[in-house]
Amino acid sequence: MLEENVNRKRIGTSATAVLGCMLAGAALTGCGEVSEDLGEAVEDVEAALLDGTDTFTIAGHTVNVSCSGSLTADGPTVLLLHGGGDDLTAMTDFQEAISADRRVCSYDRLGAGASDQPDGPQDYAAVGETLTGVIDAVADGEPVVLVGHSMGGLIAARYAPDHQDEVAGLVLLDATSPTAVADIQARIPEDAAEAPAMLRDQTLAVFAGENPEQLVFTDGEVQSAGDIPVRVIQHGQQYLAAAEPEYGQGLEEDWTKGQNDWLNVSTDSRLDTAEDSGHYIYVDAPDLALEAVADVASRA
Repeated sequence: MLEENVNRKRIGTSATAVLGCMLAGAALTGCGEVSEDLGEAVEDVEAALLDGTDTFTIAGHTVNVSCSGSLTADGPTVLLLHGGGDDLTAMTDFQEAISADRRVCSYDRLGAGASDQPDGPQDYAAVGETLTGVIDAVADGEPVVLVGHSMGGLIAARYAPDHQDEVAGLVLLDATSPTAVADIQARIPEDAAEAPAMLRDQTLAVFAGENPEQLVFTDGEVQSAGDIPVRVIQHGQQYLAAAEPEYGQGLEEDWTKGQNDWLNVSTDSRLDTAEDSGHYIYVDAPDLALEAVADVASRA
């Protein structure tokens, strides 16, 4: 960690000196030496940045992180957040496709994949602490574009407003609704028939923390992260309606309302529907997902 901090300070100082040479004229005494120093500093920082898969210790926990793509690519690093019940391997193909044009990383949240288990129930602040540590580890002090699927989208959208220095843009792929708990409580009554009642109870149990990450979902209004570029993409195949004949259509309406609510996270937001996609948009509609990532990263 000390070596990484030294490298960051070194490249920052060298870059400032080179900017001075550019503004004042390359003939200034010492500019040749500064160029050599910057070249060495770039090599140092590239060596320090992760390329491949490794683990980092964040707030006392081991977190599994994977990065790929060019270290010198223009634009911010893209950071992928997998859905609940998944791990970073679920997005391997998507990450590989993104890496053709830019640097991209993913990580296993606590309780997922090869990362440690959480100490107990987590709230958004707790998962945000891990996310901040990952950003610090992979982005060399620069803001990132967060791309979150499902629960990962919920976490990304809750994180961005309070961490505007760390987040340059968002892509939310069928993100869990900001009012998911209240939606299912209101949509499926407690005295519903056996099958929908079971769906209601199981879903509320997941929201209460009975999930691998022990995240406790709490509803709330969407807070603003300013004017960062945001793309929200929702599923087009009505899989909720198909799975639950009596209440499914209402659940689809609630989901669509939630996607519209997420637009309030920025004044520069846009909603798209992946017409032929189910919940896993980056699998069913990869071209649209990749276009959204490229769009946000280019504008961030």
